[in-house]
Amino acid sequence: MTVQEAGSTRRHDEVEVKLPCDDLDGVRRKLRDLRAVAKAPLHFESNDLYDDTEGRLAAAGHVLRLRREKVLGGEASGAAAAAARDRAILTFKGSARFSGGVKAREERETPVSKPDEADAILRGLGFKPYFRYEKKREEWTLENCEIALDEIPIGTFVEIEGEPPEIRHIVAALGLDFSLAIPYSYARLYAERRKADPSLPADMVFQDVKRET
Repeated sequence: MTVQEAGSTRRHDEVEVKLPCDDLDGVRRKLRDLRAVAKAPLHFESNDLYDDTEGRLAAAGHVLRLRREKVLGGEASGAAAAAARDRAILTFKGSARFSGGVKAREERETPVSKPDEADAILRGLGFKPYFRYEKKREEWTLENCEIALDEIPIGTFVEIEGEPPEIRHIVAALGLDFSLAIPYSYARLYAERRKADPSLPADMVFQDVKRET
């Protein structure tokens, strides 16, 4: 998700906070009470991160990602129904900047109709996947912000994107604690968790998701 045009934020910047949340059902109820709009129904994401053999992208704080999405369940209507289809997205993210607890970074992305071909192109250019992380996500919009309810194999989180003052307003409206905001990406969060528990697999993947072979 990218903030395209807004106030003090640069075009193509992703501006967000990530908060741990043990009660996604409670946040979902509050979103409905606040008349938030369902943007995308629950879907599964498989994210592959790419880098060259020298790891120069990661060293610069950049991200090159190929994401594959698959809808989970069959309940969707209106705008959410339009988003309820399998798709793939190629994304570049620049290095992160922090201000007042909010993270901002350049983000550019485009839909990909043939993800396997995109993978082949990236490999042909000298980039190879080095880490995969999976996520179950649903998306809402409220007061010019985009809210994602995320489940990953090591926990549940809420991501809120928008202009910093609006983000803080939504965090309070949802009863979340801004002071718990996490500056890490999910990939970095998992890497830190693996340091504490080396028995975790190299990739952050679910055990209960059926994958195509």
